[in-house]
Amino acid sequence: MCRAQVHRGTESGGPVTNSTESPATSGEKRQLLRGIGFIGVALIALNSMIGAGIFALPAEVASRAGILSPWLFLVCGFLVITVVLTYSELASYFRESGGPVLYTTAAFGRLTGFTTGWLLFLSRMTAFAANATVMAIYLGAIWPWFSEGAGRTIIIVIVTGILTYANYRGVRDGVRTVGFFTVFKIAPLCLLILLGLPYISNDTLFPVDLPTIDDLGGTTLLLIYAFVGFEAATITAGETARPRHNLPRALVATVAGTGVLYFLIVLVYVSVLPTAGDSGATLVDVGRELAGPLGALVITAAAVFSIGGNLASIMITVPRLTFALASERMLPQWFGAIHGKYATPGNSILFLGAMSLAFALSGSFAWLAAASSLTRLVVYVLCIGALPVIRRRADEEGRSRAFRLKGGYIIPGIALVLCIWIAAQSTKESWQVTGALVVAGLALYWLARRSAKAL
Repeated sequence: MCRAQVHRGTESGGPVTNSTESPATSGEKRQLLRGIGFIGVALIALNSMIGAGIFALPAEVASRAGILSPWLFLVCGFLVITVVLTYSELASYFRESGGPVLYTTAAFGRLTGFTTGWLLFLSRMTAFAANATVMAIYLGAIWPWFSEGAGRTIIIVIVTGILTYANYRGVRDGVRTVGFFTVFKIAPLCLLILLGLPYISNDTLFPVDLPTIDDLGGTTLLLIYAFVGFEAATITAGETARPRHNLPRALVATVAGTGVLYFLIVLVYVSVLPTAGDSGATLVDVGRELAGPLGALVITAAAVFSIGGNLASIMITVPRLTFALASERMLPQWFGAIHGKYATPGNSILFLGAMSLAFALSGSFAWLAAASSLTRLVVYVLCIGALPVIRRRADEEGRSRAFRLKGGYIIPGIALVLCIWIAAQSTKESWQVTGALVVAGLALYWLARRSAKAL
């Protein structure tokens, strides 16, 4: 998955460089069917971004920024678009699927490509852990026993165990339609917005007395969690129709739409429950205030459905990442073992389940969300840094066909500064844990390479 040189992402799938190493140019493998259109790209990005965050972040951000929090989501979404546009250009140089791992491997070599893949694994693993904790919080709004102590532990263990076991045994039918899940994820939130609109006043929408944000960096690190995940759509670029046209437009539209959705949700949240940030109230409390017990039940169901779908998606896709890295001899072959009976990457699935469970039981949502954002930001920095190298190596045909950002490196430069600044706001503990996990991954990489040389 990581051997590819720089290619353009067009319908014909022709190469940008004159490399003879690419399987696509040598005819050693067939091209993937480009069946994902504009809507498909948007739905992949939307479902990757919207999981537990939209149900947990309003309370977390409101407790830090108060009535200003809705606008912060809009500003953060606008800034993230610079990262999205950079990824869009990167994707347009390649015809293979693989996303960030592909870009950094092509620019900097296998070690950097592995580090990118390992960081992606860590980001999704910590996201799984964060989402599992929110599942317990929202169930606790209906049955308080689940929100803490033994109840919280039991629900996290059950959810993680069921998803791990189900995927270990194999999934007969995957997600039938992404659109189906999207409707059940978004519709209750749209209903909540409609019911909450009468509560919004000019003082709430345009506050005169702005609160003081004591920890702007830490708040921004939480805000970025609302938008990470869009890069999942670039991983399937090899199966995207007209990627040069569809990827940039779909990704920008989806990130902008997500920002507006967060803005409206948080605006309703602080309007219906002005002191919600201090009390730690959730969207379930907003639903209860607007529509009584039925409203609380509907929002709880939406949260559980959204979070469950997101967890299931992570459990299906992420083990394939470590499996693929093992196939490229970047991880020990243990990760690449296929179960003899179920034909699944069983060891990779068990590894993800065990790591996610350990982190979910040991951390809060805010810490886990920040950890997930930090690892993702490091990946963004690596990919943005790869763009000049890939631009330089592309031939004239590739440059003419790629989605080329206007203004030279202004947009990537803004994206790079943004990512570095937000990552720098992480706590010392987050950097230490992330560093330790990266070192552990590099140790596994070294073992894999040593084993490969011995063959």
